[in-house]
Amino acid sequence: MTALKLENVNKSFGSVHVLKDINLTVEEGEFVVFVGPSGCGKSTLLRVIAGLEDATSGTITIGNEVVNTVPPAKRGIAMVFQSYALYPHLTVKDNMALGLKQEGQPKSIVEERVTSASRMLDLDQYLTRRPAELSGGQRQRVAIGRAIVRDPKLFLFDEPLSNLDAALRMNTRVEIAALHRTLSASMIYVTHDQIEAMTLADKIVVLRDGRIEQVGSPMELYNNPANRFVAGFLGSPSMNFLDRSVSGLAAGRTLGIRPEHLTLRADGQLSGEVTHVERLGGDTNLLVRTDQGETLTVRLFGQNATEVGSRISLGFDAAAAFYFDDADQRILPAAA
Repeated sequence: MTALKLENVNKSFGSVHVLKDINLTVEEGEFVVFVGPSGCGKSTLLRVIAGLEDATSGTITIGNEVVNTVPPAKRGIAMVFQSYALYPHLTVKDNMALGLKQEGQPKSIVEERVTSASRMLDLDQYLTRRPAELSGGQRQRVAIGRAIVRDPKLFLFDEPLSNLDAALRMNTRVEIAALHRTLSASMIYVTHDQIEAMTLADKIVVLRDGRIEQVGSPMELYNNPANRFVAGFLGSPSMNFLDRSVSGLAAGRTLGIRPEHLTLRADGQLSGEVTHVERLGGDTNLLVRTDQGETLTVRLFGQNATEVGSRISLGFDAAAAFYFDDADQRILPAAA
């Protein structure tokens, strides 16, 4: 069953065209992540789905209902914001229960759903506390619990981990993934962090300048990017793009090679000088200035003794290379 369908959705603010012909289907139970740089339209698209912004044109269907004129509270969605948006004077329990009480749900239903969500999110010991007495991660779990109790058709997450430090982001990311497996619910998640996108999503939607660049599973997009933008956006460190440093490239062609596909090799296709070394323990990243004046990153697994200033030669398997034309679209090696 389809949880969400967007057909030719556009959104303009005055003369500024923010969303451009968005077509997307989210299946029941899918975890879909909208990802892209700041200003690409991903949060605006989420707000249009939620009904917090009206689409300028196009059709939005949630379940079997066209919801373009349906107010947010009637769309069967629950939204988790970056800012938590908890009421400071209410306890954790009352924050989670408030929406259900406003809907006029029976006390027994409210108690049952809050209890279930609290256990799921390990919040039982915090139910009588107020938000000021909680850590950032705990507050975000309360915000997620408030969404769960509504039993929505669709969960919407708007950069929910942005206010957390690195360790809490990872922990909460794991909790959200486990929650999705437990609920088997349809979820749409907005982030600018490609690591969150890669680790959480069943399906990633990459946006740029208000348009969808590519849709697919994390590994589909990583292994088969449609264009240079997608290739460079997904992956950490980012893909290297070379125009001059590899012999045999036709004019107007660019070669892309991921940092982990480069190896130290005496007879490699590239050579240059190491300008920076990042020793991460499990990995070593080398920043290299090629003899043709281009900069690239090399990811070496494990610890490596290469020093800044070293002259090195690098090789790669031709099968691991990507090729792009002068319009940044991916092309077959034969056309390169």
